[in-house]
Amino acid sequence: MTGNDKDNMNERAKPKFREGLVSSNKMDKSVVVTVTQKVKHPIYKKYVSVTKKYMAHDEKNECGIGDSVRIVETRPLSKNKRWRVQSILEKAANF
Repeated sequence: MTGNDKDNMNERAKPKFREGLVSSNKMDKSVVVTVTQKVKHPIYKKYVSVTKKYMAHDEKNECGIGDSVRIVETRPLSKNKRWRVQSILEKAANF
């Protein structure tokens, strides 16, 4: 094992990002973000929209329902939270 291999082991992997809409903000410092992706079906070759929900940490309780947000992967914060809100891309219109 050379010194170069040891340096590569200490580097962290690039974090994953997702963009989606806030579907629930009823919890304290937590939001549920719905992310929709287009995935090509392996057999039929048709693009299908796949929806997945992520529970994310919102430290300042800034997010509202319908906001477009970017979430980033982080260490486990609780049983279900492995993501945190990095930024709010667009606020929803509140009537």
